[in-house]
Amino acid sequence: MLRKVKRNQTKLLGVKAVKITVKSLLKLLSPLIASSFLITPSHALLGRVGVVRSTENQQQWTSIRNRLLSTGIQFCLLEAENWQTAEDLRNVRTLFLPNVETITGQQAEALETWLQARGNLIISGPTGNLSESVVRDQLRALFGAYWGFSTSNPSTIRVQDTVQLSLVNQASLNDSLIGGVILPSAITAQPLAVWLTENTPPAVVVNEQTTFLGWRWGFSGVTSAAFDVNWLKTVLNRYGINETNQLVAENSREIPPCNIVDLNVPQQPFPILPPNYIPQPEQPQTNPEEPFIEIDLTPESSLPSPILISDRRSEGLNYRNTPTVPSISPQQAQTMREELFDLIVRFESTLIASLAHNDPTSKQNNLALRQSQEALNQAKLSLQKFQGLLQQRQYDQARRVWLKARRSLWDNYPSDRSVAQPEVRAMWLDRGSIVKTRSEAELAVLFDRMAEAGINTVFMETVNASYPIYPSSVAPEQNPLTKGWDPLKVAIKLAHERNMELHAWVWVFAAANQGHNQVLEQPENYLGPVLSRNPDWGITDKKGNYFDQGQQFKKAFLDPANPKVQDYLLLLFDEIVRNYDVDGIQFDYIRYPFQQPQINQTFGYSKSSRYLFKEMTGIDPIEISPGHPLWNQWTGFRIHQVDSFVARASRHLKKVKPELIISASVFPIEQRDRLFRLQQNWEEWMRQGWVDMMVLMTYALDTGNLEERIELVFDDSWPRSSLVIPGLRLLKVPDPVTIDQLQFIRNLPISGFSLFATENLTPSLRGVLSRVQSSEKSQPLPYREPFKTALARYQSLQKEWMFLANKQGLKMDKDSFKNMDAQGKQLEKALNQLAMNPSRQNLKIAQQTLRQFQQQFPNWMGNQKQTYNYQVQVWENRLQTLDKLLLYGERRMISNSKIR
Repeated sequence: MLRKVKRNQTKLLGVKAVKITVKSLLKLLSPLIASSFLITPSHALLGRVGVVRSTENQQQWTSIRNRLLSTGIQFCLLEAENWQTAEDLRNVRTLFLPNVETITGQQAEALETWLQARGNLIISGPTGNLSESVVRDQLRALFGAYWGFSTSNPSTIRVQDTVQLSLVNQASLNDSLIGGVILPSAITAQPLAVWLTENTPPAVVVNEQTTFLGWRWGFSGVTSAAFDVNWLKTVLNRYGINETNQLVAENSREIPPCNIVDLNVPQQPFPILPPNYIPQPEQPQTNPEEPFIEIDLTPESSLPSPILISDRRSEGLNYRNTPTVPSISPQQAQTMREELFDLIVRFESTLIASLAHNDPTSKQNNLALRQSQEALNQAKLSLQKFQGLLQQRQYDQARRVWLKARRSLWDNYPSDRSVAQPEVRAMWLDRGSIVKTRSEAELAVLFDRMAEAGINTVFMETVNASYPIYPSSVAPEQNPLTKGWDPLKVAIKLAHERNMELHAWVWVFAAANQGHNQVLEQPENYLGPVLSRNPDWGITDKKGNYFDQGQQFKKAFLDPANPKVQDYLLLLFDEIVRNYDVDGIQFDYIRYPFQQPQINQTFGYSKSSRYLFKEMTGIDPIEISPGHPLWNQWTGFRIHQVDSFVARASRHLKKVKPELIISASVFPIEQRDRLFRLQQNWEEWMRQGWVDMMVLMTYALDTGNLEERIELVFDDSWPRSSLVIPGLRLLKVPDPVTIDQLQFIRNLPISGFSLFATENLTPSLRGVLSRVQSSEKSQPLPYREPFKTALARYQSLQKEWMFLANKQGLKMDKDSFKNMDAQGKQLEKALNQLAMNPSRQNLKIAQQTLRQFQQQFPNWMGNQKQTYNYQVQVWENRLQTLDKLLLYGERRMISNSKIR
């Protein structure tokens, strides 16, 4: 069980996965799936369209104005400095923010109130990017997306094939330009158009009430006037606005101000809600037979830009450009308190580990420790002061106190010495980084960097989109970008020289990748070297499409139900394990494509699957849909195909190489939703012992979101003998946040982590990791030597307890401490005997001694927990990790004896 500190506080900011019924999901997504992309007639009469003129778009205003007038639709003008409250938006029903980079906190509050009253927003360019941090965070939640980063070169924008737009020819919405990648930050946000670059990132993202355009609309030299006009007319048509229900712009080349009401335009009542209004969520009509659907936008670990979700946590404000000081709402105050408190307790726990495990010998080290301790003490006082200032309604000063404390903790985070225990410290070595190297010397540079950062396990991308990076006698083609040498052979040598393990990371069922096709200058829908030669090996949707038309990253998949597919894959993996001294193999894309059964977007309709299912049931699965009596059986049929391959591959590869570690890179989505959407049943793989280590792709931009993603999938029903580690993204995550995420993970009952990916291992992060992560050759690996790992981790715990006891930091009476110390020495002795002589008898003694210690531990720590609840919970989590390691070691002992 994932155990952590619980607070009875609701987290209201940011984006979290929620469960909704199929009916309510369809209601949310109706603007996206309607054939005309129109919304209800009531929205068609909402009146005026307002456009904001600001400092940022002032110089291009002539171009913007002319393009607005060319739409033939009437607009009214809002000057940025005159728009401060929701009352100022009373006469506007659809608001256009063309490249308005600065939005104040008061304006964001106004937008929120206005949107609650059913307004519609159109955003273009880096809107809000120059706003203060808390405002940016709020805007991401309001917009449902944000400007991530600019494209470096002109790229072609293309409307998604599955989207049907009215009013204009779809071809008129495609053009080549320099814009920006728009990143969804809401679970209901979906790409409407994409950039035709590698991985096809979103160029236009739509949410229920918002549309975000990924270029500077109206800027001459960026796009043509016709392109801008066609896109704006299309988006307005989405909100039911066109020339038939809006007055044509007057001959005057000026746009009238929005506060002047034109009596010729029908004005609907548009109530302005009070500032403290909190909308009550609509209660969906639930049906017990309806599956719950949970939206998740997580891509695979192999993507260069993995999951991008909104930053739930705020960063504070200063008010150089804010004319008034907005209040802090109760929800914002709660979130800020939570963030600072969580950071304080993690900081304190890391500081204890740093002090306990290191003997400072230099004045510089002592100075760093004193600064960390002072920052911690001041942050605790600042948290109290922050709460007092909130009660006094001194919001500006409260923000400054909060921001200063947070910044001080980041700047002084204990990162000058090792705090890492024996653990899995893995890193994905991605294909992009591999192909940039052309020799052993160049590849050695990457391994030197990973070794410096304390990495002990490398997941090397070995088979990508059906292309192996090595010369294969099984696969039809080696990756053209690695021809002429064998990176896998060289990498194994380099890894072992640096005391690192190398695991071959293989794509299992994903056989073709449109992004990879572009790199190799192949046709977009090229099926790859395997499927192109064996098209019957692939799975399609009901229309016969191999590529998933509804996904941002389009790939074609092999059919897990086809015996020839399973035979081919097993032969390929057998070749890797027999011919190369790999330490492990990692399965990626071990699933079906992402699907949305609720709108009949499903995959799996190969000749083989249809024949087998019809033989079982008498019904061709292409004839059934969700709600059909056999639909669950069809889903179960596909789940079984993946499960059976995992079982078969595990048994075979373990016979070839018993010490091989098998891992899988999987999605951290709630099980029921995951089974309906991609048929990935990794809990069963753990229960059956087919996989040694599960790697969850819990990519997050901040520690709060990481916590939520991990908490979403950890389950008491999991077998405790399984090793499960989270995956962390490095792209666009600041170094202190990465270190904080690592420490958060180390405080859980978890035995390691994996970082994505080598290409994002910057020199600054490498330097920090080299200090906090020990690279001692003597440190055991949990999946390789679980009993030695358990001993070392327990000895690490003892150091922390003794350090605090010597500093009078343990609130424990002498008798309790004496009892704990005596039982602790017995536990250390039992673990040591097991590590030196692994046997069933020694394992039984160690487990019994550990269980007795765990039972008494809460009593010994009763007083300590009253003041330092988080730290005691951390210690309990680490004791739980010892239990998991012993069970995992027992499972491996049994498994190895069966294999032999």
